[in-house]
Amino acid sequence: MGEQSGTDTGLRVFSILISGVAFYGGLGWVLDRWLQTSWLLPLGIIAGMAAGIYLVIARYGRSE
Repeated sequence: MGEQSGTDTGLRVFSILISGVAFYGGLGWVLDRWLQTSWLLPLGIIAGMAAGIYLVIARYGRSE
């Protein structure tokens, strides 16, 4: 396989960040509805952002 282009890497990073926010935000929304609270959605969004940033740094943060 060849080297990844900048566009390919950028789209992968973008999709990791968006999917983290969408997954954990969605999980927080479902738990908010189930438990009838109002603080789990923002917590899920923040956790998703943190998880996405961590995964991007773990995967693409090292220079070879």
